[in-house]
Amino acid sequence: MSTEQPLDPQLIEQTRQQIRQLVAEVAELSSRTDLTPDQYCAEFLPRVVSALAAFGGVFWTVEGPGRISLTYQMNLQQTRLAEDEEARQKHNRLLQRVLQTREAILVPPQSGSGENNGEANPTDFLLLLGPVGTELEVVGVVEIFQRPDAPPAAQKGYLRFLMQMCDMASDYFKSLQLRSLSDRQSLWSRLEEFTRLIHQSLDPAETAYTLANEARRLIECDRVTISVRRGRRQVIEAISGQDVVNKRSNVVRLLGDLATVVATARENVWFCGDTSQLAPQIEDALQQYVDESHSKTVIVIPLGRPAPPPSDEAEADRPADPPPPVGTMIVEQIEDSRITPQLRQRVEVVAQHGAVALANAVEHNEIFLMPLWKAIGRSKVITEARMLPKTAAVGIVIVLLLLTLLFAPWPYKLHARGTLEPVLRRDVFAGIDGIVDEVLVVHGQHVNQGDILARLRNSELKQQILEIEGQLAANQKQVATIRRELADLRMLSAQERNRLTGQLAELEARQISLAAQLAILREKEKELTVLSPISGDVVTWDVYNRLINRPVNRGQALMRIADTSGEWELELHMSEDRMGEIALARQQVKAQDPSQDLTVEYVLATDPGRTRTARVKDVYVSAEVLPEEGNVVMIKVAVNKDDFDATQLRPGATVSAKVHCGTRSMGYAWFRDLIAFIQTRVLFYLW
Repeated sequence: MSTEQPLDPQLIEQTRQQIRQLVAEVAELSSRTDLTPDQYCAEFLPRVVSALAAFGGVFWTVEGPGRISLTYQMNLQQTRLAEDEEARQKHNRLLQRVLQTREAILVPPQSGSGENNGEANPTDFLLLLGPVGTELEVVGVVEIFQRPDAPPAAQKGYLRFLMQMCDMASDYFKSLQLRSLSDRQSLWSRLEEFTRLIHQSLDPAETAYTLANEARRLIECDRVTISVRRGRRQVIEAISGQDVVNKRSNVVRLLGDLATVVATARENVWFCGDTSQLAPQIEDALQQYVDESHSKTVIVIPLGRPAPPPSDEAEADRPADPPPPVGTMIVEQIEDSRITPQLRQRVEVVAQHGAVALANAVEHNEIFLMPLWKAIGRSKVITEARMLPKTAAVGIVIVLLLLTLLFAPWPYKLHARGTLEPVLRRDVFAGIDGIVDEVLVVHGQHVNQGDILARLRNSELKQQILEIEGQLAANQKQVATIRRELADLRMLSAQERNRLTGQLAELEARQISLAAQLAILREKEKELTVLSPISGDVVTWDVYNRLINRPVNRGQALMRIADTSGEWELELHMSEDRMGEIALARQQVKAQDPSQDLTVEYVLATDPGRTRTARVKDVYVSAEVLPEEGNVVMIKVAVNKDDFDATQLRPGATVSAKVHCGTRSMGYAWFRDLIAFIQTRVLFYLW
């Protein structure tokens, strides 16, 4: 007698309605073109799994020839494919079979033994695999994990249903492909127009301006910046949406520093939040710029002409060094932190075409005396007879201009760059070797003199203290023992008493020595606690991550404390070759009034629209060598704290300054560097 319960017709009809609803939803999804492939797979697969009452499934997407990737999965971990490399390879061969044959298959559980090219189903589930593709290619595979206890007729029904769903998914990818082809055609048209525009001019500034603005439209990003090489540095030449670049802006300066280090490294930088894979110098420059600009995505591409092909087999065997970049392209997204394949592709195409255009413009402009040839080409008419009166007039004007340059007085100002700093500041140094165990302060925190800033640990010092303490304790016990023995005079002979007295003297001397050693070690132990030398604010950036668990050596600078509430000053770096003029000007000023000194005009990089004045208070005697500026002399300038807002008083803020050094002839004031070059590099060798 059968024990099976008859199926409820109402339940059967309800299930059919649910399946029809799911199929209708899949059909509606497949007709939408506003979904990305990832979004479509995330909506498609759960409905198919639910309609089949399956355990789970995977939507695999083709990334390239023979390569597939997981786009969306349900309960894949239960198959245990990730735990067995051999099983995963056999399963991958099943997927490759579907890609090659473009036919749906049904694979029983634990089927295959290494035969048939090693493809097999190593899972405990019935696998249903169906291809998804267009007329041109297979774009993916739908895999369903079905329970194995279904009868053969039901299994074939599952496979037919999966094939129908795969056909619907194929309709979606066909529509997506048509849209992609349409977008690609539009992109090619825009790229053609972009290429035509950037090659119209051979002027580097014009080319950079066109490249920045047109690249922004083509890439569809928030901002594109173009830099051009000037000597060893990259100078920001154009920013999309800006007619004029404010090169004194702190953002522009940091952007130029970033472009310089990336161009030097000749590496493409794709930043969307993670800097762990970048070189340290690139990471530092990038982090400083991002902190200032708050951009979520920063892409920096060096622009240079591709290396020419080898002319013979000998050159082909030798790898040729690419020419140095003539500039860089910086692409930014302010809010979006994703680097999509579309964005990457467009950036690479724009950089490839833009590099050639910019290289052509720079190389054309670097032709010897090119500006002069251009001027002569435009001024042939000045030699014609009818133009002679005008030519004579122009000659007279030129003579008068030269006389003015030679004899007219002009304010003589020497330019320097520097920083705004508190007068009272101290670097905190490690007093002993050790490892930073605790950092008790953060950037910007106010501390008082004597507050604990950090704690170090020194295992070797701790071991030495324990050893001396042990020796001292043992010595004290010996002293106590001998003193007890000497106290009982009746039991000791004179010879024994003399011996014990000698031992006691030695032990007491050793005790004094050990106590002195312990005192010295205790003093060293105190240096493991780093104290603030003054009251002020911690101005070292990210001090915790810089120090925690890091080994430090005695004398190493750990952080800086500055009294931001006190007086402030400028630290200017003046080129050493200009210090003779500085000294002469100071001597002239002090001869008139000993209490006065040279006047300084300066602007903050963060507030370039306001010019402030101050006076020199000290000039260092010795020079120092800086990596970028060469030999410089420090000039300290006293500033008025009331000239600044509270937000502008930041230690290390960049300033540009002009030091007033009296008057000189207009020509000398304007062309001082050229005159110095001729005197030192030309006339010196001729005399």
